[in-house]
Amino acid sequence: MSAAVIGAHVDQTDPIAAARERSADVAQFFLGDPQGWKQPVVAYAGGAEGLRADAAAAGIGLYVHAPYVINVATSNNRIRIPSRKLLQQHVDGAAEIGATAVIVHGGHVLKDDDPAVGIDNWRKTIERLELRCPVLIENTAGGDRAMARRLEAIARLWEVVGQFDVGFCLDTCHAHAGGIEVATAVDAVMAITGRIDLVHCNDSRDTFDSGADRHANIGAGQLDADDLTGLLKTAGAPILVETPADGQAADIAWIRDRLGHS
Repeated sequence: MSAAVIGAHVDQTDPIAAARERSADVAQFFLGDPQGWKQPVVAYAGGAEGLRADAAAAGIGLYVHAPYVINVATSNNRIRIPSRKLLQQHVDGAAEIGATAVIVHGGHVLKDDDPAVGIDNWRKTIERLELRCPVLIENTAGGDRAMARRLEAIARLWEVVGQFDVGFCLDTCHAHAGGIEVATAVDAVMAITGRIDLVHCNDSRDTFDSGADRHANIGAGQLDADDLTGLLKTAGAPILVETPADGQAADIAWIRDRLGHS
């Protein structure tokens, strides 16, 4: 088996240096404020063109995580319409730096809305989105009205978005906290989506089905090490840790060791 591609979520100021510090193959980062609505910015000293060229020369792959505020599923026009615009801006920005993909959370509907409203809003978003860079929808940890927390919700969403060239990002902390068993998550998700394009390998601070999105370094949370190892082997996708920064190098080393790539 070829060596897995493994990396970490880092600060975007110099993702190449951050990746090297962690012995990472890839780096994921935000293009701006993850909690804000401002258009994306490239903080790298060489700008978008410099980052693209320097990352390619260093052999470091790049991923962009869209801001958390994006929620294209909601019926609230004041959130949904700016969300579509901001997602397009991040797709465009990711394309400029040569990123592999943009990762975006599935979002949620309002408490009195039928989930079908959110699914249709996702359809409209994808239909209008200029996919200059691939988009991966990520499963989320909390919320009873979430589009991508539970397997049945992901299945409803994929019945529509699966018609388009949209990928899936499986987050292990979100799965555990969202009520999806890590031991069987890959088979369950593959049966729905037919694809897993990226794994966010995070331990979970909180208990199964807690709904709490609190990442922990590997071995410092609730996930069973063998279950997590099995998921990584079975998924066969690039792996990124989004764990506390001071433990990311150790997390990456743990993954390599478990996958037999040390």
